[in-house]
Amino acid sequence: MLARIARLSYRHRRLVVVGWLVLLVGVSLIGKSAGSAWSESFQLGGTDSQAAADLLQSRFPTQAGGTADIVFKAPVGVADPAIQQRMETLFAQISNVAHVTGVSGPYDAAGSHQISKDGTIAYAIVHIDVDGQKIPTPTKTQLVALVDAAGGQGLQVEGGGRAFRVTPSLGNSELIGLLAAIVILMIAFGSILAMGLPILTALFGIGVGLAVVGLISHLTSVPDFATQLAAMIGLGVGIDYALFIVTRYRHGLHDGLDPETAVVTALDTAGRAVLFAGTTVVISLLGMLLIGIAFIGGLGVGAAGVVAVTMLASITLLPALLGFVGHNIDKLKLPGVGKIRDPRTTVGYRWGHFLQRHPVPFVVLGLAVLITLAVPAFSIRLGSSDESNSPTTQTTRRAYDLKAEGFGAGASGPLLLAAAIQGPQDLAVLAQLADTISHTPGVAQATPPQPNTANNAAIIRVIPTTTSQDQRTVDLINSLRHDIIPTAVQGTDIQVHVGGVTASFDDIASKMQSRLPLFIGVVLALSFLLLLVVFRSLVVPIKAVIMNLLSIGAAYGVLVAVFQFGWGKNLIGVGRTGPIESFLPMMMFAILFGLSMDYEVFLLSRMKEEYDTNGHDNREAVANGLATTARVITAAAAIMVCVFGSFVAGDQRVIKEFGLGLAVAVFIDATVVRMILVPAAMELLGGANWWFPSWLRWLPKIHIEGNLVPDDSLDDLVVIETT
Repeated sequence: MLARIARLSYRHRRLVVVGWLVLLVGVSLIGKSAGSAWSESFQLGGTDSQAAADLLQSRFPTQAGGTADIVFKAPVGVADPAIQQRMETLFAQISNVAHVTGVSGPYDAAGSHQISKDGTIAYAIVHIDVDGQKIPTPTKTQLVALVDAAGGQGLQVEGGGRAFRVTPSLGNSELIGLLAAIVILMIAFGSILAMGLPILTALFGIGVGLAVVGLISHLTSVPDFATQLAAMIGLGVGIDYALFIVTRYRHGLHDGLDPETAVVTALDTAGRAVLFAGTTVVISLLGMLLIGIAFIGGLGVGAAGVVAVTMLASITLLPALLGFVGHNIDKLKLPGVGKIRDPRTTVGYRWGHFLQRHPVPFVVLGLAVLITLAVPAFSIRLGSSDESNSPTTQTTRRAYDLKAEGFGAGASGPLLLAAAIQGPQDLAVLAQLADTISHTPGVAQATPPQPNTANNAAIIRVIPTTTSQDQRTVDLINSLRHDIIPTAVQGTDIQVHVGGVTASFDDIASKMQSRLPLFIGVVLALSFLLLLVVFRSLVVPIKAVIMNLLSIGAAYGVLVAVFQFGWGKNLIGVGRTGPIESFLPMMMFAILFGLSMDYEVFLLSRMKEEYDTNGHDNREAVANGLATTARVITAAAAIMVCVFGSFVAGDQRVIKEFGLGLAVAVFIDATVVRMILVPAAMELLGGANWWFPSWLRWLPKIHIEGNLVPDDSLDDLVVIETT
């Protein structure tokens, strides 16, 4: 199949390139016309926070939508008549904005608790009739404009909440990663033309893929940072996939093949590994849909879409571009770099034999490094970061700081207690509950119960003394749910649920933490079965599963050490320590599973090929396989590390976490695992590496490396055969 696609793409290269150009322009125009609808839906069936949201939606709709904060500071005091007049004018203007249902200001009869003790800071709550994650762009634009115009002349006005959050845009991080990839490709190929092909292929894939992500946001919940994450992944895998294919194409020309046959052979060998690895990434990312949280599933779908498009570009657009380049692939060369050499003269070959002479020390050293790095992962705490991690250039961060200054660290992450009551007689019980909560350690303030007009529901706002990302806030939520509230309402029909954004994030973290082991187990089992079928070996997949688990565990450990413990956090601009984003470990595992499978297949398929053709000499198979793949794996990994690492320079904490985690994982996988542990362990195991029990020989054979037939018979190759 791939051979037929390669030949068609090569022979009809003009049509293929024009088709991709039309696709890029068309999808981009449609995406620009439709815009985006970024949102994060936190529907969590069976959780206490969802029960609170459902209760408010049914009985207290004015409190069920989204909210935003208008935080302001006046050194002369917010009660100054001139300041009050200016702010009340602003509140009236905001009340007329579409989707705004009202403003609860500090000057209202029940708003005295919204003024700080020193009287210089206050805030108003803007009520919106849609979830905070789904506020329309025109509404956001109007709110931002009104707040921006309100400040000055002794008055600072800032906007807090998602209504004022800036959607991250693509910029310097992507450019840094792209420039690094260009340098590495120039060193690997030594040719400007050869370097340009992977870059061009990746850019086409990303261009189409990002437009697709924007369109997907209209169909399901997709968070606003999805474009940055998708660009990071698309740029990394797009360049890597094209790198493998171009490398094999150059080797084909070097071996005397004509350009068309070299293209077909490259796609039928390296292209199969690309298709195999890319498909595993897509499948594992789509597995995020099984979590049951809309925005996490949307994030997985968006990332999977970009990977699928870049993979499609690698097996269709790239062969067409190679057709235009032909024998000129090595023109415009840099002297002394990028030469194709006999594998037996390479550093990789010598390194392989050196490892084989000392396998035990290297296995011990490799395992020691991975286990040491993974130790902090046992203390991982999942949650969600707050606005204190945003740059001070954003109004949401300044609003957070003002609120913390006037009302305490937890003011921007209040808990919303939603109570179902039978009538006004139950308000006395809730008033006692609010008083008890206000005197609870860890609580800065608890408002009196506020009933709805039907007197069948009421809310209590609780402001913790700690930030929403602090473990003590999580402990407070658990104490409210399991101790304080049950004791207070015992013997009554009152039902009280702890909700709000902070509680929702805590419930998400708990759900993710409980499902993470199952997800990892399923992915590892899938990788075991795939490798079992591909390499027809029982030992190889077991070893691969253990190595993957150790390398990704090491990456988790580095994330916990930096973002949770704060080790070296200032080096990458991390403002404050806090939990790891709840969905990040699962998302990282899904991505890294496919990437590690790519390197695993590329390395082990060469070793297996050598083993089958050299009389089952395991030592030479390992050394030759390492020699022929070390250079391209090193280049591919270096590109991935630079691309992912460049995103550490971004502003958003979650993107920093993804960038650092993926960069560390790829670096460890390509160095400690592929270049040390795998060859050393395979030397120790000897011929047992390729042991395949007879009772499993009914499994189908999957040829990842193809049959290397250089003629038209490639069109009719059967990829899977049974015995």
